[in-house]
Amino acid sequence: MGGGTTSYREMEETDLVVLWGSNAREAHPIFFHHVLQGIHNGAKLYVVDPRRTTSAQWAVNSGDEVGHLPLHVGTDIPLANAVAREILAAGLENRSFVEHATSGFEDFRRSVEPWTLERAEAVAGVPAAQIRELAHAYARADRAVICWTLGITEHHNAVDNVRALINLSLLTGHVGRYGSGVNPLRGQNNVQGGGDMGALPDRLPGFQHVESAPLRAKFERAWGVPVPPKRGWHLSDMFEAMDHGELTALYVIGENPANSEADQHLAVKRLKGLEILVVQDMLLTATAELADVVLPAAAGWCESEGTVTNSERRVQRVRRALPPPAGVRDDIEILCDLARRMGRDLGDPTAEELWNELRSLSPVHAGMSYARLEAEGGLQWPCYDESHPGEMYLHGRLWERPIVGPRAPFAAVEHEPPVDELTAEFPIRLTTGRHLDSYNTGVQTGLYASPNRRAASVDLHPADGQRLGVAEGDPVRVVSRRGAVVAPVRFDAGLRPGLAFMTLHFPEQMATNELTIDAVDPQSGTSEFKATAVRIEPVGRPAKKAVEAAEVPVLV
Repeated sequence: MGGGTTSYREMEETDLVVLWGSNAREAHPIFFHHVLQGIHNGAKLYVVDPRRTTSAQWAVNSGDEVGHLPLHVGTDIPLANAVAREILAAGLENRSFVEHATSGFEDFRRSVEPWTLERAEAVAGVPAAQIRELAHAYARADRAVICWTLGITEHHNAVDNVRALINLSLLTGHVGRYGSGVNPLRGQNNVQGGGDMGALPDRLPGFQHVESAPLRAKFERAWGVPVPPKRGWHLSDMFEAMDHGELTALYVIGENPANSEADQHLAVKRLKGLEILVVQDMLLTATAELADVVLPAAAGWCESEGTVTNSERRVQRVRRALPPPAGVRDDIEILCDLARRMGRDLGDPTAEELWNELRSLSPVHAGMSYARLEAEGGLQWPCYDESHPGEMYLHGRLWERPIVGPRAPFAAVEHEPPVDELTAEFPIRLTTGRHLDSYNTGVQTGLYASPNRRAASVDLHPADGQRLGVAEGDPVRVVSRRGAVVAPVRFDAGLRPGLAFMTLHFPEQMATNELTIDAVDPQSGTSEFKATAVRIEPVGRPAKKAVEAAEVPVLV
């Protein structure tokens, strides 16, 4: 099952929180309120992030404790391995838990042995003393939670990054107990729910593997059709298949890949090469403008009935507050009508009827009736029957004696630097992220004003601006190996020299994904949005390439 092992309430009652590659204050503000309550209750916050974000401003900072670890982009594995090595060297591992509940420990131990504090400092750019402090604080805490988001997963080695963090939780026994666990904060609304419902290339609803014949059989009986026995394509596979003519038709529901995919120029070229593109959405996105057919859909948060699942695995009801406008239809109605026209009558099911079908097929959702969801304000999966309360945290089985089920495996993971190499021609590392007031490609948030909104910009350290001879607000050309965009400069002392930051929120003013690389993690299918090599040229006068090459530190 793929989901966070902890609950939001646990963030308020734990002793230590590590936000690793997560600016939760801006990207997950509701969740961050729980973190702030935990800090108020005495928890320590550590933030591992290349930027000193608004989240990092809340990190512990007293005496010798400095809770912001500003690593170089793409060096998460060296840092995590050094934390693990220091825990082992200091004898702070939970040896009893490791022996009882895990496997692969010796291979893991050997893999982290080379990552001394000094080597990690040289590669990741974090002082050895800070790495040691994090290792000791995390291992000594009675309860501790590691949270991550796209700063960990939008890399070409995303899965290995995640496993490096899971290693730390296994090494210290910070999993399977109240107040201790790992929590992937989901990058978009209801991403958790989409995965739960089977929107993954190898899973049926309830995380049941599509290549298991017995699991397929029960879905085939319920649906009356054979289920393909092999895993499908993830998103990056689909776009690559467009190049080879293996995928010629695409049906897009509530996504905007024309703006959100890495290497935007290539993504749009692929979309234009399809035989047919159908887009079902509530707004006319850039992707919809390329479509052969556009199906106007109701707003899922206020014009539809259904459920949504958040990052603590809590399923909550969504209720229709008003009817959709004339000519706009509910997603379920559209899909069922389309099925009829293709020769398959699915009837006219309500959202609750579809949910009850899911409950009959997915054991982890079986106890979640609409009546219970309404009465209890939502329930957390797994919830196996209508007397089950749902589980606040996962993997408690690891502490049972004898252990129930398989042991939790360590993973020996190795450092691989970002694919887009820094050179004298492209000496600056560009990373991307979000602002508090905006969301993804700005399709929805761009339609209204916000007093918190900052205009599109490329953020630089003031020292880089001085080298380039530009002032705040001056236009510059940001150039990568794939494209170029023009954006005004904004200075941010929270960046280190040689690091730039841009958002994806304003594609019409600043098409950031014209710059990013579509280097893909082979396991997750995620592109490396977080690590692009660029150069920056003042607009209207020759670029100072020689100065950049000589003076801008090349970050590893």
